[in-house]
Amino acid sequence: MVNKQNIKNIQDEINDQTIIAATKYVDASAIEDLVKLGINNIGENRVDAFLEKYNVLHDYNIVWHFIGHLQSKKVKKVINKVDYLHSLDRISLADEIQKHRTLPLKCFIEINISDEQSKYGLNVNDVYSFCEKLESYDKILIVGLMGMAKLTDDETEISNEFGKLREIKEELNKRLSLNIDFLSMGMSNDYKIAIKEGSTHLRLGSILFGKED
Repeated sequence: MVNKQNIKNIQDEINDQTIIAATKYVDASAIEDLVKLGINNIGENRVDAFLEKYNVLHDYNIVWHFIGHLQSKKVKKVINKVDYLHSLDRISLADEIQKHRTLPLKCFIEINISDEQSKYGLNVNDVYSFCEKLESYDKILIVGLMGMAKLTDDETEISNEFGKLREIKEELNKRLSLNIDFLSMGMSNDYKIAIKEGSTHLRLGSILFGKED
C-alpha cells in the first residue's frame, strides 16, 4: 500500500529531482498505484523480482532502474529491459553489458563514498582510471554517479559523504571532459540532506509505502 500523504509531501518539497521508487518489498499492484500518483521511475534490486514485475507491468509507462548489485552472470536476463543501471562498479560487469546490450545503456558509476567494506562500489581512488577504461565501450553511456551514505544520525558526516560524490562528478567532468549530469544519492532516511548536496535522483523506499499517519 502506498502512503499518499508522504508522496504528496515529498513531491511538494523536491525541486527538479527524480523520485525513483525502490520497490524491493512491494508487489506489482503497489507499483501500479505509484504510477497513478505520478511516480513512474521504478527501481529494483534483484533480477528475479525485476523480471517478475516487468512481465506484469511492461505495458505501463514506466522508466525502469536497476539499483542493486548486478551479478555478471545475470546481465543478459535484464540488460535490454532496463533504462538505467545505478550500480556499474567493475570492468567484468561492463564487459557483459557490452556483449549483451543492443543500444547504449545509461549508467551510474557506483562509488563507495562511506568507505565501508560491507558496501559495493568503486574505491574513490579508482574512479578516474575506471572511467577512462569505459571510453572504449560503446554500449555504456555514463550519465551519473551513485553513492550511499553511512547509516548514522550524524548529519554532518552524511552531508560530507554526499558532498564527496558531487566533487568527484565535477572533477571527472573537468579531467576527462565527460558530461556527467546526475547524482543518484539519498534514500528515505537521508534524502533531504542529499537534495542540499546536489542530488538529482532520490532512491526512496519505505517512506513511500505503509499506513497513513
